[in-house]
Amino acid sequence: MLKTGRVAFNKMDAVTFGVPAADALKEEVARIGGQRIFLMISGSLNRNTDEISKIRNALGNKIVGEFDKMSPHTPRKDVIEASEAARKSKADLIVTFGGGSITDAAKAVALCLSNNISDPKMMDILNSTDSVKAPTVPQITIPTTLSGGEFSAISGVTDELSKKKDLFRHSDIIPSAVILDPMPTLHTPEWLFLSTGIRAVDHCVEGICSSKSNAYGDAQALQGLTLLSSGLLGVKNDASDIQARLDCQMGTWLSMAPLSSGVPMGASHGIGYVLGAAFDIPHGHTSCIMLPAVMRWNKSVNKKRQELISNAMKQPDTDAGDLLEALISKLGMPCRLSEVGIKKSEFEEISRKAMDTPWVPHNPKLIQGPDDVLEILSLAA
Repeated sequence: MLKTGRVAFNKMDAVTFGVPAADALKEEVARIGGQRIFLMISGSLNRNTDEISKIRNALGNKIVGEFDKMSPHTPRKDVIEASEAARKSKADLIVTFGGGSITDAAKAVALCLSNNISDPKMMDILNSTDSVKAPTVPQITIPTTLSGGEFSAISGVTDELSKKKDLFRHSDIIPSAVILDPMPTLHTPEWLFLSTGIRAVDHCVEGICSSKSNAYGDAQALQGLTLLSSGLLGVKNDASDIQARLDCQMGTWLSMAPLSSGVPMGASHGIGYVLGAAFDIPHGHTSCIMLPAVMRWNKSVNKKRQELISNAMKQPDTDAGDLLEALISKLGMPCRLSEVGIKKSEFEEISRKAMDTPWVPHNPKLIQGPDDVLEILSLAA
């Protein structure tokens, strides 16, 4: 059957890499013309390093407000608090410096500003894209982890009441510019850098192995996987290896090509959303645990696609699921649900909630109900 598809190019203007963040940021702000800048920044970077001071010095009196209290998994409560601060500051540009939760939050803040949302419950309207007004405040992002959310027009926000992660979508919430500077990542805790790197690997792998994969996404994701699998080991072996860190950042950028070109993710992402929102497992760790198990469960329907993964990881004769688990183990990351405190008695709840996520229905091997998810969880137990 002839494959069909549509690649919609995003509205990101530029990606700068290998340049000091403060220098690149000054140029991007001048290009955009921002005069009232709201900073959304990592609290730990703000308290414990001089990285944020470099940004303040570069931007000077254009900074009109700051927010450094974003919690993991981007809870609605924190998004609203940041939105109110940005609204009061009359910001015309948001700059983020930190991990994926901050990046996702800024995208949601932009939607809250344009849609006059001032309460967590009001964010429900963002689930219906037909009535959502486009954001008017652009974003520049300086990521310090490898989740890759800066390269998507999706904002993942956790509803604390339902313990469910919502995916708010709008083509205009993708950052206008991304700055990939490996130097600030020296401050990122090793476990966080490496585990979010596996999250990027997950983007590559689920994109390549999808039944809706396309050549455009494949080309970039395969190169991304090669860069990530070698770069992550390079950082693990030598934390000061700046080139390996930049390779990881570039690999993360490439990892988002399938998703941004309309290729859906699969069960690793879907189950991971439940583990994150309902059980507070870090997103990087959810990919470390679930990806090999999902690969093994899917192998009967996409063996040829999985061989592409083995080729990209330079071991064509080894099973892709085994290769991924070996990489994760070498990085010192958890490989089993039991390692992060998930009990078998909780599998039924996870399976039920996973069926309501946007990605489980797109898994390459059809998941017909919670019993199928239970099989995958058992492989990851």
